Amino acid sequence: MRDNFRSSRQRSSNRPGSGFRSTRASGQRGGDGNNSVAGAKRQYERYLALAQAALVSGDAIEAQNFYQHAEHFYRVMTGEQT
Repeated sequence: MRDNFRSSRQRSSNRPGSGFRSTRASGQRGGDGNNSVAGAKRQYERYLALAQAALVSGDAIEAQNFYQHAEHFYRVMTGEQT
């Protein structure tokens, strides 16, 4: 059954007009700066909350992973280049 699914997906991907199409023009990324900063702040807060929840549950490794993600979004918010 799985082989049939894969082969039908492969056939459909070879047809013109199939597959994922982006609605953005190529090279366009993120829009204006305010939206990307707001999105980065939202993601930063999200990952901080996930890290704190992981610490409470006793999973220090998962917490560290979430803190690293939060750090990335903090750098995006502040405009730091790494």
